[in-house]
Amino acid sequence: MYFCERIETLLNLLLIKTMNIINVLRSSIIAGICIGIAGIGFLATRDIVGSVLFAFALLSVVAYKLYLYTGTAGFIKRGELPLLLLVFAGNICGCLLMSLLARLSPLPLQESAQGLLEGRLAMGPLHGGLLSIACGFIMTTAVTFARKGNNLPLLFGVPLFITCGYPHCMADAFFYLCVPLDFWMANLGSILSFYVCIVLGNFVGCNFYRLVMGSNPE
Repeated sequence: MYFCERIETLLNLLLIKTMNIINVLRSSIIAGICIGIAGIGFLATRDIVGSVLFAFALLSVVAYKLYLYTGTAGFIKRGELPLLLLVFAGNICGCLLMSLLARLSPLPLQESAQGLLEGRLAMGPLHGGLLSIACGFIMTTAVTFARKGNNLPLLFGVPLFITCGYPHCMADAFFYLCVPLDFWMANLGSILSFYVCIVLGNFVGCNFYRLVMGSNPE
């Protein structure tokens, strides 16, 4: 009898954990889709208007309380790295889905995305990684204030990191996935090395306040 109860308890815990994973994955995929929707608006303009339009993505993420890598990295606790990796994977899936839709657009989105990626690669992984730290700091600051009902840092922060050229790893993921496949095949190593650096840079930036102040931003 005791053995059966233990098995039932373990199965219930496994079910709860599985459901939590599914919920996080669904939320992070939708967050990636929000990034892609706003990313199409940016690629269509590549100007200050597009930068402002991109704020739609982060406003949606905050309003729906979705899981986004740069909105989660600065708030994770010890032992929650697997959660962040799951969020990262879900975000990429959402960006991928929207990049496939973007390829159906009559707008020159692929050409615009390739031009952006060429600029990133010319920057180099080290410079990209260092610049992305600033983006991570902006994101944690924006989310911190948005959770308190103040969206102004978010509304100004998004156009700020885009205008300044601070890479945002999920926005960049969408842009890169919109690029023609032949460009990917010709520059695969350079793209991946640059991307790894900005993911790490965003993580450092998201946690910059905690690293310096020794406490959570909230």
